[in-house]
Amino acid sequence: MGVHARAGARRRPRAALAGAALAVVATTLIVGVGNAAQPASPAAPAAAVGDKPAATLVAGTPCTTTAKACVDLARQVAWLIDNGAVTRGPVGVSTGDPDDPTPRGTFTVQWKAEQYTSREYLTQMPYSVFFAPGGIAFHEGRQDTYSGGCVKLVHDDAVAWFGYLQVGDQVQVH
Repeated sequence: MGVHARAGARRRPRAALAGAALAVVATTLIVGVGNAAQPASPAAPAAAVGDKPAATLVAGTPCTTTAKACVDLARQVAWLIDNGAVTRGPVGVSTGDPDDPTPRGTFTVQWKAEQYTSREYLTQMPYSVFFAPGGIAFHEGRQDTYSGGCVKLVHDDAVAWFGYLQVGDQVQVH
């Protein structure tokens, strides 16, 4: 029949053609991946692209040297870190409870507000340093109550966190 079908000839359904094309692509990818995984030389295996050396922990903390602020939820303490050295801490903190937990992970400072009022809880949050989705921040607050997920600090520590941390700085919460 050639490239063009004659008038009245049956055409293959598009789904069948698409399925055949997908099978060819999948076979090509599987074969290609299998061949690409072979080292070029048995004496010199290739390093994975993007491999980085493991980050070093800051002494006395659960955080790595890339963090500017570190929180240990189990111990309810936090630190400020500069170039892998603790500059302040450990200091006591109050964090979220099981209903409103403080999120764990690695975050970056998003924005800061010296005076802020929570729209959700209608409470003052002086010296707020926002670092996680949902309005999670370091801020001044009572130490005898849980937070709504934030990391509450006493006045002097909240002032220090606010003054030291800048937008883009890394925060680690463990």
